[in-house]
Amino acid sequence: MIVSAKLKNLRKSPRKVRLVSSFLRGMDTDKAQSQLKFLVKGSAPHFEKLLSSAVANAENNFGLDKNNLYIKDIIVDEGPKLKRWLPRAHGRATLLLKRTCSVEIVLDEKVKGKGRKKVAKQEIKDVKKTGVEEKIGKEEAKEEKKELAKEKESKEFTDEKKKGAGDKGILKKVFRRKSM
Repeated sequence: MIVSAKLKNLRKSPRKVRLVSSFLRGMDTDKAQSQLKFLVKGSAPHFEKLLSSAVANAENNFGLDKNNLYIKDIIVDEGPKLKRWLPRAHGRATLLLKRTCSVEIVLDEKVKGKGRKKVAKQEIKDVKKTGVEEKIGKEEAKEEKKELAKEKESKEFTDEKKKGAGDKGILKKVFRRKSM
């Protein structure tokens, strides 16, 4: 099962980030996390956080075992550039591009289905239960809609009684902020 996590608008140049991504590609998640702790690159802490997020997604959302995961792919794309100006000699200005990038990390299982928790079976049971509840819930929903319609009618009736003097209603029309 493929699991991914994304990091957008990282204020690092894509060229510098790709150095770390090529180093990590194909590694086990445990080994990659230990390597990132001691890697002397500016984007290493960002990768560490992104990797832990992807592993948490795999465990919580899909019930995968974190010891059975490896980094299948890391995609580093160019993001929007911040454009700044630097004053130079003779009244000139040169353009500075402050580059950003977006990073996507893709995890996959080493052995398919190994150590997978029974989250999928529980979800199937939950879906079956909700299917039965939905049939019962439709009748209750119809009753609630009828009650809401009655409440709206009663509110409109009380609003009309309040406007009976006619002063506030006319003033609201005259002194509206937006003209019609």
